[in-house]
Amino acid sequence: MAGLGPILVMAGPGSGKTRVLTRRIAYLIGAMGVRPYGILAVTFTNKAAREMESRVGDLVGENIRGLTLGTFHAICARILRREAGNLPIQSNFVIFDQDDQIDLVKRSIQDLNLDEKRYRPVGVHAAISNAKNELILPDQFPITNYRDEVVQRVYRRYQELLLVNNAVDFDDLLLWVAYLLDENAVVRERYARRYEHILVDEFQDTNQAQYRLLRHLASFHGNLFVVGDADQSIYRWRGADYRNVLRFEDDFPQSQVILLEQNYRSTQHILDVAMEVIDRNPQRTRKQLFTERGAGDKAVFFEAYDDRVEASYVVDTIASLVAHKRAAPGDFAVMYRTNAQSRLLEEAFLAAGLPYKLVGAQRFYGRREVKDVIAYLRLLHNPSDEVSLTRVINAPPRGIGAKTFLALRTQAQKLGLSPGTLLLEMWQRPDLVASEVIGGRARAALGNFGAMLANWISLKETNPPLVLMDRILEEVDYHSYIDDGTDEGRDRWENVLELRRLAAEFQELGLEAFLERVALVSDQDTLNSTINTPTLLTLHAAKGLEFPIVFITGLNDGTLPHSRSFDDPEAMLEERRLLYVGITRAKDRLYLTCTQNRSAYGFAEPVTVSRFMDDIPYDLLDEAQPARSRSRPASRTEPRPDRWSIPERAPATPPASIQPRFSPGMHVQHPTWGEGMVLNTSLQDGDEIVDIYFADIGLKRVVASLARLEIKV
Repeated sequence: MAGLGPILVMAGPGSGKTRVLTRRIAYLIGAMGVRPYGILAVTFTNKAAREMESRVGDLVGENIRGLTLGTFHAICARILRREAGNLPIQSNFVIFDQDDQIDLVKRSIQDLNLDEKRYRPVGVHAAISNAKNELILPDQFPITNYRDEVVQRVYRRYQELLLVNNAVDFDDLLLWVAYLLDENAVVRERYARRYEHILVDEFQDTNQAQYRLLRHLASFHGNLFVVGDADQSIYRWRGADYRNVLRFEDDFPQSQVILLEQNYRSTQHILDVAMEVIDRNPQRTRKQLFTERGAGDKAVFFEAYDDRVEASYVVDTIASLVAHKRAAPGDFAVMYRTNAQSRLLEEAFLAAGLPYKLVGAQRFYGRREVKDVIAYLRLLHNPSDEVSLTRVINAPPRGIGAKTFLALRTQAQKLGLSPGTLLLEMWQRPDLVASEVIGGRARAALGNFGAMLANWISLKETNPPLVLMDRILEEVDYHSYIDDGTDEGRDRWENVLELRRLAAEFQELGLEAFLERVALVSDQDTLNSTINTPTLLTLHAAKGLEFPIVFITGLNDGTLPHSRSFDDPEAMLEERRLLYVGITRAKDRLYLTCTQNRSAYGFAEPVTVSRFMDDIPYDLLDEAQPARSRSRPASRTEPRPDRWSIPERAPATPPASIQPRFSPGMHVQHPTWGEGMVLNTSLQDGDEIVDIYFADIGLKRVVASLARLEIKV
């Protein structure tokens, strides 16, 4: 077992990073007698944190109460609540989710009388988030052009509104703690003395703020144990900096560096493909991955005519393997670079009548009814939360329209109060707002809502989240509001009941812990691994997961690597790392697919095979049938064959003579269905396929040569 001091473990994929960390914690507690109270263990997902806690408990066999274990954001949230007295926020702050943050950026843009179409809220928010990850405050925001100046102004207003709401965003959780430890020596020393040992998982995904935090927390004892792999750093777009691995060695020159190269997940053929891809990246510590699982099957390469054929091939292959009992449906993962690529895959699964689960679709916590109920709970926890108040003040409708709410906000600003606080004051002092400002029916509606809110707040300290939730649902009659008797309405109410089931788990922990849990949950945390169906997910979402059989689709230049990386060397390096991560999710079989053409506005456009495929020698892939000729590297031990064989079935290639007759927007006449408008066209199996919307019967897909369509001029 490694000794004390700073330790950097460079762990290859599937090498047991979680096992290394849990064993290290167990060793510290069991063999070295370190109190759990003095150990801080940080990871990146709640799922990983729960797994780590369970394993440590099993290994140590004793009470590990006091151990600080969780995600960066969850741990920082706890620190902020304890140290709120040293910061410009109160301890009952709420954490705004992604939707709330975008809404607040929109509000900031409106307050500054800026054009939302010119300064897109999503883009402005990304710039603000990047600045926070680099620990850059509004006054320090670098300005090189007029847009930067605008972003700085929006950033400043955005922060002001967060404070008015007594709220923080995800980046603030890190920013405020880093700021606190930077500026307050007493607080910094207290935490640095407490945490005798600090352990970090997925170290390559840390950003500047997280790295600064770790250095502060390790400043007294110096026992910083980090596990990571720079080759798996794929979150640059959200501030992750793989160079922190290099900085660690510079900042801690006395550190031990340990390489973990044995893989317990994949077969050797899969690892060999992965190494051929990643070894082209410079400035890295090379690892020679090996396994005792044997060579296994070669990776399968499939080049389809277009993306529809590619999707069909994936689904047909899965169906065939399941039918022949060579795999179970849940063994499969289908990965792609962007969420938009899932559409054709979903259509192929639906056409085949096969179920699937989609990671990264609308999150459970992003659904309207779930956000409503959470907003009610956030509001009683923190009445200053204007975003939550805006969401629920008239949901269900209670006669408080936009004009009334604007008047409430305006009056609150004049009195130096939040709208929620003013509501509570108005309930007790009806004369606080003049009747000519808010009168009659609107005043009564506001008073009734203020009375309900005050009652809920009075119950907060003595009741668990489930009781509070049920009280709210009953008093606002939310069931009748959300369930209109339709299937969609019943599904929405089922989602509310699912949220109740989660709230029941927080009987002892309380409302604050429940709200923090739902605010910091990730897509992976909501992935149901017990459903026996194929999983569709992006390569980014695949990090930390593993599957017996993996398909990586869309291996074309412009898709993977993405076109945005063509002029950015750092981005291109990350695209290669992204493919490496995807490949190393596979345990037993790997399928790599690409297309000769990709649909664009209804027509097939030629595309080139991903440049990354050129790095994989032929002898690591299955043989092929004739496909388009292209340059590929020869085997290092045998000459390259001239032709490729494609397993399962060859791509369908339409005759060159077929030319599309129809185009999107064209009006056509059908002998039975009447007039319709063309929405989309494609060439499949030697014919033109046309999607048409008919006013009376809706969307129809027809084969052009059989449908007797007439073009209307």
